[in-house]
Amino acid sequence: MSQIIFHIDVNSAYLSWTAVEQLKNGAKVDLREIPAIIGGDQKSRHGVVLAKSPAAKRYGIRTGEPVANAFRKCPNLAMYPPDHRMYREKSRMLMEYLRTYTEVIEQVSVDECYMDFTPIADRYYSPVDGAAEIKDGVKERFGFTVNIGISTNKLLAKMASDFQKPDRIHTLFPEEIQVKMWPLPIGDLYMAGHSSVEVLKKLEINTIGDLAQADPKLITLHLKSHGRVLWEFANGHGTDIVQSQPEEAKGIGNSTTLREDAKTIEEVRPVFEELAQSVGRRLKKAGKKAGMVSMEIKYYDFRTLSHQAQLEKPTNDPKILKETACSLFLEVWNGAPVRLLGIRTSKLSDESEPEQITLFEWEPPKEPDEKHKKLKRAMDELNARFGDGAVVKASMMPKQGNTSQKKGLGQRNGSRGEKNDEREEL
Repeated sequence: MSQIIFHIDVNSAYLSWTAVEQLKNGAKVDLREIPAIIGGDQKSRHGVVLAKSPAAKRYGIRTGEPVANAFRKCPNLAMYPPDHRMYREKSRMLMEYLRTYTEVIEQVSVDECYMDFTPIADRYYSPVDGAAEIKDGVKERFGFTVNIGISTNKLLAKMASDFQKPDRIHTLFPEEIQVKMWPLPIGDLYMAGHSSVEVLKKLEINTIGDLAQADPKLITLHLKSHGRVLWEFANGHGTDIVQSQPEEAKGIGNSTTLREDAKTIEEVRPVFEELAQSVGRRLKKAGKKAGMVSMEIKYYDFRTLSHQAQLEKPTNDPKILKETACSLFLEVWNGAPVRLLGIRTSKLSDESEPEQITLFEWEPPKEPDEKHKKLKRAMDELNARFGDGAVVKASMMPKQGNTSQKKGLGQRNGSRGEKNDEREEL
């Protein structure tokens, strides 16, 4: 029997969970049935929309837009602040319930997970019947609804769950790709960020089907390794491994939570600069070089995304780590405000190991000349002796009226697997 994977996603999670809690406490109105949003400050009407009701969507209100814009579109809009403690509790209850079916659950955010349905498939007439039991059980037990996507791999299951909402079940098996997925706009493809979509549209690739039928060499030429990934996704290629337990991490990384969400690449670059400096120092202190760099984003609504790249040559150079992270960010960022950024390194090797040199390879950012190498070594020695940040480059000195402290970087070092202070506890 082929693998059967479910992607289970709570419909408008923050708003649904707030509505359920209010009804439980005696509210007479269900937020899901009126124009309502979660997000921002009720008095100042500042902030962005984190979740919206179907009625609010009919007014043209979009997730991520400023609250002030939402009120201009619908003056009688109901708005409530987020309650992340309550959301974590609802998430915990949902996952506990799903694990009564199978332990093979991979939770990927506070409101979504993958389930390997294969081990229990023989209990049901069809996967759709099994999904219906789970979907209806969630609604009866908790009062909110979910969408369930069904396929043979995680990518297609995820795409299926994003079809018509709410409270729906959709299949997207390989034989259904051309009919159900290829006609969709290219922006609907998983991992197709704003920057990548703009490049593809310039190549006259407007639908997922256009990308699937394009020459992968052309796509790779314009979008490098991420272009190849998107081409494979457009053709339905994805992993069928549901990882119920996180892998033992072997790497060095750092992440930082911003008190003010970053909205432009100009705000993001200095953050990656500081993270790369920190990670590079720790790699050197451990006598290691990294062969893989991973970039992590947590959006304003707590959804997380990571993207990684294999380096042609292992490195611990902060400049290469920073430029790689920025490149990865631009490949997948969807333009929404960002509250957390991270750089992780893996595939570590000893600094003293010889490097294999090839004739035909992508040329990474150039290593510094001998003069700059000596300067870097001197800076590293002083920072090691007197503490990180004792000596910094002039370009990284805080500018008057625009310091990193003003930006509010709540930074915490840690190897891969350690939690940042602001991370969601799922």
